[in-house]
Amino acid sequence: MSLKDYLERIGYEGPVKPDFECLKRIHMHQALSVPYENLDIQLQRPVDQDIERIFDKIVKNKRGGWCFELNGLLDWALREIGFDVTRSVAGILRNERGDTILGNHLILLVQLDDLYLADLGLGDGIREPIPIKPGTYVQGELVFRLETLDDGYWRFHNHRFGYPTSFDFKTIPADEQLIAGKCHLLQHSLESIFVQNLVCQIMTTNSVTCLTGQVLRFKTSKGTSKQLLNSAEELEDILTEVFGIHNPSAKSVWPRVRQRHIERFGEQKIDEIHVTGF
Repeated sequence: MSLKDYLERIGYEGPVKPDFECLKRIHMHQALSVPYENLDIQLQRPVDQDIERIFDKIVKNKRGGWCFELNGLLDWALREIGFDVTRSVAGILRNERGDTILGNHLILLVQLDDLYLADLGLGDGIREPIPIKPGTYVQGELVFRLETLDDGYWRFHNHRFGYPTSFDFKTIPADEQLIAGKCHLLQHSLESIFVQNLVCQIMTTNSVTCLTGQVLRFKTSKGTSKQLLNSAEELEDILTEVFGIHNPSAKSVWPRVRQRHIERFGEQKIDEIHVTGF
């Protein structure tokens, strides 16, 4: 694994040293160049925490990944540069579902002059790291918020059209067994949204493009435009042209995508289809 290859993959040029400017720029570059996607889960290919596998997938094969992979790769790269990084457990939508969902998200804590939250695992979240202090953080047109809770957790609030809307975490090292267990569950349980839905997302500074099954959305602060994909060939084209995912097996997931779409939306027209989340 080569740091040089990683930096080329995300399009980063500039000083490489463990300071905030480097952290901010690397975070932003990966956010805007590497998609969030679960194609391997749809293809029923196991994904794990092995960093060499993750590096090969994202850097060498120019794919994306989900939080355990995207933040896993960022963790490796930051450590290679010399940053003080701690992997930590988070719970997406813990405010709605309780502590049983803890471990369904991996975040990074980076210690500099302050402690910073680094997270590229939402698919549509912070573009730059933010200090772990209560307050509001503005990035371009997007506004994020951190608050402390009475039970010792922090709560991250996403921007107003972002999903997921929130997650909770503590500033302590991750329980790696918990993360491994959730990673396994989320790619095998029939109740998992990652098993149910093909998901791809890629951010820009102020927008996000989301593919959920057959529905392609372009989301900004001004609203959402939608497009319905109608064939395996169209799916393959969108994966390649919009998300940069070149995979000869991608078309083979179309029957599953089509079946899931009919289950959720029947034969509704695109204007009648309302997708929330994944």
